[in-house]
Amino acid sequence: MQAHASPLASPLAVKPGYADRNREYWRRNLAVCIFGSFTTLVSLSMLLPFLPLYVAQLGGKEPTRIVQWSAIAFGATFFGTAITAPLWGRLADRYGRKPMLVRAALGMALVMSMLGLAENVTQLVLLRLAAGLIGGYASASIVMIGTQAPSERAGWALGVLSTGALAGNLAGPLIGGFLPDLVGIRGTFFVGGAMILIAAVATVFLIREDFDREMDAKRRPDTDGPRASAGQGGVLAVLLLSAMMVLLANMSIEPIITIYIGDLGVPEHSQARIAGLVMAASALGSMLTAPRLGALADRIGSWNVIIGCLAATALVMIPQAWVREWWQLAVLRGIMGMTLAGLLPAIAKLVRQAVDEHRSGRTLGYLQSAQFSGQVLGPLLGSQIATYAGLRQVFWVTALLLLGCAAMNRWAARRART
Repeated sequence: MQAHASPLASPLAVKPGYADRNREYWRRNLAVCIFGSFTTLVSLSMLLPFLPLYVAQLGGKEPTRIVQWSAIAFGATFFGTAITAPLWGRLADRYGRKPMLVRAALGMALVMSMLGLAENVTQLVLLRLAAGLIGGYASASIVMIGTQAPSERAGWALGVLSTGALAGNLAGPLIGGFLPDLVGIRGTFFVGGAMILIAAVATVFLIREDFDREMDAKRRPDTDGPRASAGQGGVLAVLLLSAMMVLLANMSIEPIITIYIGDLGVPEHSQARIAGLVMAASALGSMLTAPRLGALADRIGSWNVIIGCLAATALVMIPQAWVREWWQLAVLRGIMGMTLAGLLPAIAKLVRQAVDEHRSGRTLGYLQSAQFSGQVLGPLLGSQIATYAGLRQVFWVTALLLLGCAAMNRWAARRART
């Protein structure tokens, strides 16, 4: 048996793997992916400050209905991404990472422009759903960089990559607070579509990838399946749940934060602008610490960073329910962004290390699905709590969920080390 297996295995053994062949490209690809993630996240997040206003313009009347439709419209994109992320990850394993980036950029550019043509709330929701189904540039970037970066630099690389998305989340609400005054709400979507189109052009001409379909997509019997034992399945489940919780915590209040700002006494004509500043504070905090926490995970271990950041985020979440001025909320959201920043890079690194190379895209696709599930559940959970229990109760419930997640990760860390 061994005599026959050796000749078949040797051709694969002498060929360098996907990560080794793309070692000279990953830094350049990282730079392009940062730019692409920035532009796509700007376009997706800049509608947050004026989303309730757009819903009202499209036919929403009662305040409670505006809250609910705003949450549904915002979450629709991430619901679509949660559904298709594993599929795109599987296709990335089969056909390469670059085609997935190009597909996401072109699809999002088209749909984003069409959002400016919506005539009612239903069309708004359907177009936001379509953006998620065919988009996901930031997700595809994580798959590419997560599989190309050397394992000893993966935490840092994913942390730096996250700054592109975080910068987009920072600039998006700021742009969304001011741009409608210049080009109108509908014109803002056309500007966003043009930005994503630029990212698509950069992706086509600047991204480099050495993908060998015969080798990289091949399922090899000796490495089929996760490297972790069957008993470690619970550990991976906890990691996916934690990724979902990160986005749930951040998004539980943001789609309705304009209304919360109004409850704090901000005049109606300034609410969109102030809401943009408050939302940007979280992304700014994350930008300041994401690369450092990613590098810290490379040094002291990802589990330690995950547990510490979850507990710290829960503690910062609670006083947000007590604020009396909008600037107090902005400061606390900025600190919360700093504590959230270390979570996704550390989680992505552990998930990537849990499986073999030929399944990495698919598994990271499941990770993206978990994250975007959090972005769906966060607005829905926040809107329901706000409707039936009050806006301030959203922070308490989210803090309790984060503490429970930290406890699960402590268990998972012990399980992974045994």
